[in-house]
This record gives sequence, C-alpha cells and structure tokens, in this order.
Amino acid sequence: MFSRYKKTGGAKPAASTAGNAAPPEKAKPAVGTPAPSMRKPTAPAKPAPMDKEKKRKERLSEIKVQLHNRLLDSLNLSALETASEADLRAEINAIATEALEEMSIVLNREERNLLNQELYDEVTGLGPFEPLLRDDTVNDILVNGPHQIFVERNGKLELTDITFKDEKHLQRIIDKIVSAVGRRVDESNPYVDARLADGSRFNAMVPPIAVDGSLVSIRKFKKEKLSIDDLVKFGAFTEEMAAYLQAAVATRLNIIVSGGTGSGKTTTLNALSSFIDDSERILTIEDTAELQLQQTHVGRMESRPPNVEGKGAVTQRDCLRNALRMRPDRIIVGETRGEEVIDMLQAMNTGHDGSMTTIHANSARDAVSRLENMIAMAGIEMPIKAVRGQISSAVNLIVQASRLQDGSRRMVSITEITGMEGEVISMQEVFRFQRVGLTPDNKIIGHFTATGVRSHFSERFRLWGYDLPPEIFEPVEG
Repeated sequence: MFSRYKKTGGAKPAASTAGNAAPPEKAKPAVGTPAPSMRKPTAPAKPAPMDKEKKRKERLSEIKVQLHNRLLDSLNLSALETASEADLRAEINAIATEALEEMSIVLNREERNLLNQELYDEVTGLGPFEPLLRDDTVNDILVNGPHQIFVERNGKLELTDITFKDEKHLQRIIDKIVSAVGRRVDESNPYVDARLADGSRFNAMVPPIAVDGSLVSIRKFKKEKLSIDDLVKFGAFTEEMAAYLQAAVATRLNIIVSGGTGSGKTTTLNALSSFIDDSERILTIEDTAELQLQQTHVGRMESRPPNVEGKGAVTQRDCLRNALRMRPDRIIVGETRGEEVIDMLQAMNTGHDGSMTTIHANSARDAVSRLENMIAMAGIEMPIKAVRGQISSAVNLIVQASRLQDGSRRMVSITEITGMEGEVISMQEVFRFQRVGLTPDNKIIGHFTATGVRSHFSERFRLWGYDLPPEIFEPVEG
C-alpha cells in the first residue's frame, strides 16, 4: 500500500448492513372497456421487477458506501492533489481489498473492477454521474431525487439503473459541482445554474422546493463542435439553407434563434457563428458560459448571482451595457429572457450589426411577441407602435429551431422581418420544413423547401459578394 497517501490510525470500518428489499407488487391489470379503434393502444406504467441483477447492484451499492467511508478515513486527501491517476487507483484498490477481507466479503473480478471504478469516481469525480458523463450517446442527464435518473439518447428519454445512495449523497455531489464555480445552493437559495469542468450546463433545485428530492438537469457539452456541414449531414437543414445563412451572417444581419427547450438553439447559434470573419471582435454574454465560438478574438462574459447577503449580483444587462464600451464588432447574448432585451435591441440599432441571441418561442411571430412582452415587463413605457418599430429595425432574421415528436431536431423555419405595415411588423418566410406524415415507427416524414419568396436582402447579399442563385428560393416538390 502507498503509505504516503494513507492517514495514520485509520478508523475501523462499520459492520455490513446490506439487506434485501422486498420485491415491489406487480401492477394490477387495467379493468374497463377496450379503447376505440381510432385510439392507439398504450401500455400502462408498471414498476420493474426485482431481479437478480438489481439485487446485485443494491448489494454493491451498500458495500461501496462502507468502502467510501473507509477511504475518507484512510486517505490523506491533501496528498492526493499531486498524486498520479495510476497511483491513486492502486491506492484505492489496496485499501478496498484490505477492507473487503476484514468484512469477509468475496467479489468476483467484474464486481471488484466495477467497485474500484465507482470508488475512484466518488473520490475524484462526481460519483454516479461519471459513467453518464463519459457516455457519448447521452445528451441530457435528468435526476428526479436520488433513486431516479433519466438520460436522453437520440431525442428520447429512458430510465437508467444508476442511483444515489440517498438524498444526502446527491446533495454532496451537487455542492461539489456548484462550489467549484463559486456558487451555492441551500434552503435559502434553493436553485442554481452552474457549469461542469467540461462546460456542460448544470441546473439544480433542492428541498424543500423540490418535494421528492433534489432535481438536477445536466445538458452535456459536446466535445466535438458541430459545424454547419455536420448539421446538414444530420438533416437539421439543407445545403441551400446553409448557403443562405452564410450570406446572412457574413453580411451582418441581426439574427434571433428561436425555439423551445432542447430544440438546439445554442447548437445552431454556435454553428452560425462559424460564418463570422476571424478578424472581428466578438463579445459573448451568458448566464452560464456555454457558447463555443471558433474565432480568435472572443471576449466571454458570465453573469453572477447575488452573494449570501443579497449583494454583488452582476446581471446580463450589466454585462451588455459594459460590452458596448469594449469596442465590439458583434455582440452575442446566449439567451435573452428579461430586461436585457432593451440593451440588446439598442445594440443592434446602434452600429453593432451582425449581433445574435436566442429566445424561447414556438414560432417567428411568437418570438416577436415575446420581445414585446419583455420590453413591457422591463417597465419601459412606450407606445406599442414605437416598440414594434424598434424591433423591426433591429431584428432582420428569425431562425426557428424545433425538436419534433420523434426526437429529431430541425430548423423548421427561416423568416425575415421586412419592416412595418401600419402598426404591424411585416414578415416573410423564406424556408420551411414541410411535414408530410409519420412512419409506423413514429418517424417524421417531411422535407425542406423554399417558399418561393425571394429574399428581402438579396441586393445586400449581392453588394457584399454573396450573389445567391435564384434557384435556392424555388419551392421543392415533396
């Protein structure tokens, strides 16, 4: 054993308390008349049976808790900061082997390797989250209390067999995450936004607000940046739409990416930013830093919540106001959701062409309505015509992203704002995703098409050297 990592006079392990839980009752069959033929049959929800695999995992979990306590008592944590991964793994393996012998517990090689890996994750990482963070097929991790962890794969949610020991275990991991970025979460401040070391978005809400245990959402950071070519290959939009968007970004149109939660707004914004010239100075403003811009000259800002005394908060609006004094060519706001909308529109209207942001909305028209509502909620008393005039002159393009019912994410609409007609903002849709039907396995059937309307900015594109062929604006037959 590596004595330099071991405390002197370690505490003795507690006796094993592992037990077998009684199997859950089987769901009773539904009683009633059969559903009408036009309704699709649905299987009733029922608890999973207690099989041998689940019993084995529970037994390993009990052993892991005891061994983790033994490790905390035995390891010299301050010395581990300079230890190599190989040394630390060997030390954990040695302490675990010694403890298992003292507790008279025999494990096979697979169980021992799994236990050692989980112990390593507990000591150096984020415990049960670690295997999910390593899994490249997982996009989102969603925790509903310590015993229920869902993941999203390919746009679909599925329940995992990974659990935390109890609520205390889950809250310890939450505290480890938020303290690393200088934030806190407790009863007085029961929710928090943070980011993991790899840039993944993290949100947590703890009891008493979270009734059945802490709620955690992790949107995983993509290690490989998705380019426009990648999104075209995945079917998010077409080559013609990509050519149009390249012209729009390069000619410094102000763009809003609109969509619902998980629709791919940030991914789309990242991809669009690849069209920005490398010589331009870009400033990004976010609540939690997520954008992965590929340019050289990028200044990143992140808002800050108030401290324990309720002071020291730095809002997105504060960052945006300061950004205007930092000689930006473009300003990119990760998400506009409040009073910072005023400063964002002012920036778009006062020489910072080519700025971008995202907004939660179901359509381009809804996005404009949300901008109006946010201006009203900011306490700005302006006539509605003046508000709409401000929006129509500031925003040029609205890109609508959507996650469809089969889990696929597509750019379902590209809409231009062309000005005002009376008191109404005039808009024209240039491209859309046309849905045709649904396959038997619930996959969306559809195609992208132009609407036949020529771009309002065609002359601007031509003058900037992006003379798009007229064919890309011609409708495509399905």
